[in-house]
Amino acid sequence: MDKIQPGTILIADPFLKDPNFLRTVIFLCDHNKDGSFGFVLNRKLEYTIGDLMNELEGCDFPVFYGGPVQQNTIHFLHHCPGLISGGEEIINGIYWGGEFDELSYLLKNDKLNSSDIRLFLGYSGWGEGQLENEQNEKTWLTTYGNRKLVFSDDASAIWKDALKQLGGKFEQLINYPIDPHLN
Repeated sequence: MDKIQPGTILIADPFLKDPNFLRTVIFLCDHNKDGSFGFVLNRKLEYTIGDLMNELEGCDFPVFYGGPVQQNTIHFLHHCPGLISGGEEIINGIYWGGEFDELSYLLKNDKLNSSDIRLFLGYSGWGEGQLENEQNEKTWLTTYGNRKLVFSDDASAIWKDALKQLGGKFEQLINYPIDPHLN
């Protein structure tokens, strides 16, 4: 996949040293002439949504690190348009955002599980042309987004699963050490 578009999965090159994106997988929600944004899928935080929001105190739903931008904001992806209105469909059946009051009600009343929704603290963003430059520098591998990757039950396996989805020579990257000097 060469064209970057909403729904693209960005897979960090195994040798990318930026600590914000080391071995990350990002789901892009928007990409246009002004820039891009998305969420890191495979960095589960130690916090729960109840730890971060007073109105959801006691709710132990997990939260993921969305990226280094606006770390004081909560975002979410879901595949429940019948339960959460107002979301924007990014790709077939995967929605970004929606009515937060509806989400809060569903979380408080245990009407959602972790395979239905992903909550993120902050997001990953790129300015005009920045992501294309990074792709030209081979910072990111790209594939198509899907529910299996976005809503995986095992966040620690998403990077490897995304590489497996690419297949062929990319599957070999799964076993590369973070520091190639250790090989």
